[in-house]
Amino acid sequence: MLYFVGTPIGNLEDFTFRAVEVLKNVDVIACEDTRHSKILLDNYGICTKTIAYHKFNEQASADGIVELLKSGKNVAVISDAGMPVISDPGNVLCKKLHENNLPHTVIPGANAGLSALILSGFDATKFAFFGFLSEKNKELKVQLSEIANFYGSIIIYSSKYNINKDLQNLYAALGGVRVAVVSEITKMHESATILTLPAQIDQPKGEYVLVVENVKPEVSAPDDKQILRELNELIKSMPKNEAIKQIKQKYNLTKSYVYNLFENNK
Repeated sequence: MLYFVGTPIGNLEDFTFRAVEVLKNVDVIACEDTRHSKILLDNYGICTKTIAYHKFNEQASADGIVELLKSGKNVAVISDAGMPVISDPGNVLCKKLHENNLPHTVIPGANAGLSALILSGFDATKFAFFGFLSEKNKELKVQLSEIANFYGSIIIYSSKYNINKDLQNLYAALGGVRVAVVSEITKMHESATILTLPAQIDQPKGEYVLVVENVKPEVSAPDDKQILRELNELIKSMPKNEAIKQIKQKYNLTKSYVYNLFENNK
């Protein structure tokens, strides 16, 4: 069995009994950074053999882990903090497990993005995770376009090296929206500061989660004459019912209101 195991994102006590037992009993633990993971493993008296599994050797290591599983070994995968695969190594391996029909499961744990969303106080009924913004201009442009077209809470990871640049790029894409800048999650100096773009962070430290509040602007319905004009223009290029549906959605009206308006003014 392959176990994707969630680890603490700050406070070492945020670790489940099940996670500890799994890590004690597997044959091998694949770590994003074996030196970093040693602190956690030593804290819980876990002496299992560790191997490196990070973004620089992900392809080759994934093949090696597949071979370990085929030979009958049990393997756990952990990242430095939080859930493997989520903006951390593991996705390549997960795909290979499916391709080889090998059993795998998840031992849930802490997640920085969802924790930050809760701390932000923003709408949690509709949200999207975009991970880290790209360093490559072409990819960044695509990301920002996708972000601008999503209405809800947007979760983005950032570091002390990029946070002010990321805030600038978000302002260019979204304008003066509110952003929760969340840091030190589960630690003594945890903070969630609500800012309105444009904004900058003085002397940034460590890792950050940005939760962006991108609310769809309300469109006020014009008078009936303007609605009819727009409706009649749409009907020239599409079925009447589709045109009524578009006007209904655009101005947040009921279907019956738009339909009756059209029928009464033929």
